[in-house]
Amino acid sequence: MVKKTLIKLKSWWRNLQNKNNFIMKFVIALLLLGIGFRILVSRSNDFSDDSGDPLIINDVGSSSLSPVSSDAHKKNASFKVGLSSIPPPVSSNVPKKMSHISPTAAIEVESEGKCNIFAGDWVPSLDGPAYTNDTCNIIESHQNCMTNGRPDSAFLYWKWRPRDCELPQLDPGRFLESMRNKNFALIGDSISRNHVQSLLCILSKVEQAVQIYHDEEWKSRKWIFPSYNFTVSVMWSPFLADAAIYEDINGVSTHEIELQLDKLDKNWTSQYQSHDYVIFSSGKWYIKSAIYYENNTEIGCHACSNRNCTELGFDVAYRKVLNQVFDHIIASNHKGMTFYRTSTPDHFENGEWYNGGFCNRTQPVKEGEFDLNQLNKILHEIELDEFKKASIKASEKGMDFKLFDVTALSLLRPDGHPGAYRFFQPFAKDKNAKIIYDCLHWCLPGPIDSWNDLLMEMVVNNH
Repeated sequence: MVKKTLIKLKSWWRNLQNKNNFIMKFVIALLLLGIGFRILVSRSNDFSDDSGDPLIINDVGSSSLSPVSSDAHKKNASFKVGLSSIPPPVSSNVPKKMSHISPTAAIEVESEGKCNIFAGDWVPSLDGPAYTNDTCNIIESHQNCMTNGRPDSAFLYWKWRPRDCELPQLDPGRFLESMRNKNFALIGDSISRNHVQSLLCILSKVEQAVQIYHDEEWKSRKWIFPSYNFTVSVMWSPFLADAAIYEDINGVSTHEIELQLDKLDKNWTSQYQSHDYVIFSSGKWYIKSAIYYENNTEIGCHACSNRNCTELGFDVAYRKVLNQVFDHIIASNHKGMTFYRTSTPDHFENGEWYNGGFCNRTQPVKEGEFDLNQLNKILHEIELDEFKKASIKASEKGMDFKLFDVTALSLLRPDGHPGAYRFFQPFAKDKNAKIIYDCLHWCLPGPIDSWNDLLMEMVVNNH
C-alpha cells in the first residue's frame, strides 16, 4: 500500500514539474517527508525492547520471626517478614545424571523429557510450614524443636525449588484420594521414622491418622486414615539385613553389632509384597562397629580394634547387603512402586556427637560451605552404583523402581536439625550445660517436609 502511494505521488510530482508550480512542489515535498517519517517510526517499533518495567518490591514490614507454635506461623496466616532478613537462594549442583528416574545405559534424564527435581535451590518462602507443633500431635519429643525451646524459626521459611520445573507443595487432599485403599511403607532407620511423621503431620490437615499397631519398642508402627482406607507403616530395619544390636537411646553400645551379610531382615521381606508403595533406606548404621557373618560364620568386622578379627570395611558390607536387597526387590516382581532413598548427611561441627560436636546454624549454607565427609561420600557412591545396576534389571522386567536422592539437597540444611533442642529447655538451668547434640535427625516442622513435596511429584504426578 505504501509503494502504491509513493508511485502515485511521484506521478503527481512529474505533472507538477511540467506546470512549474513552486507552491505545490513545496506542499508535496512536506507530505512526502511526513510519510517517510511515519514509515521509519513504524519499522523501529518492530525491534523495540519489550522487557517491561523493572520489578518493584513493596516493603512488607520488618517484624522478626516468632516461634512456630504461634498462630501467626500457620500456613495462610497474616504474617510479615522483613525481606532484608531473608538470605539469597542457596544452590546445589547435583549432576543431571543423579536423577530419581531409573537410569539405563543409554538414556539420560534430559532425553526422558523430565527435569531433575533433586537439582535445585533452597529459596525463601513466606508461606512457612504446612503444619506446626500445635496442629500435629504425633511429633516425637526429640524432633519437636519449637516445643523444646529452640529460639529461632527462620529455618522454617525456605522451600526446595528445582531449577528446571515447578515443585508444588504436597496437596494432602489429592494425595490421600490417590492413596485410597492403598498401603504405604517406609523401611529403614530413625530417619525413616522422622520422614513418616512429617508425612502424617502434613496429611493431618485433611484427616488425623489413627495408630493401629506398634512394636514393643515403638520403633515399628502403623497408622490408618479411616476415610480413605489408607495405611502408612514404618518398619525398623536399620541394616535391612538380620542384625543383633546392643545400644541405648544415645547410641552407646555394650557390644559390637552382629550383622548377617547373607540374610535379609524377615521383618520387611515377609511384608514387602503387601504394600503398594515402599521406600527403603539404610547406610548410616554401617559406619558403626560391627562383626560380620556369612553362613553363620564370622568373616570379618569393622572398627573392632579390641578383637582378633579381620577388618573387612563397612563399604564391603553395605555393598553386599544392598546388592541382596535389590536382587530381592527385582525377584519379587512387586507390582507397586518402590523407591530407594539415599543416605542423608549429618552436620556436626568441631567434633562428633560423642566429643562435643554441635550444629548451631540458623539458615541454609551456600554451595561449597559443607562437603560430604568421606564416610558419607562412600555410602552415597555405593547407593548410586548399586541402584544403577539394579534399575536396569528392574526396567527390563517392567518394574517401577526409582531413586529418591535427597543427599545433596539435605547437605545444604545444617540449620534444620534439633541440635541441643532434642531435649526440653536444655539450657534452662545452666546456660553452659554440656549437651549431646543431634545433628542428624530433622526438626518437625523442618526441611524434611520438602521430601514429601518430592514424593507427591513422583507418586501422584508420576514424575
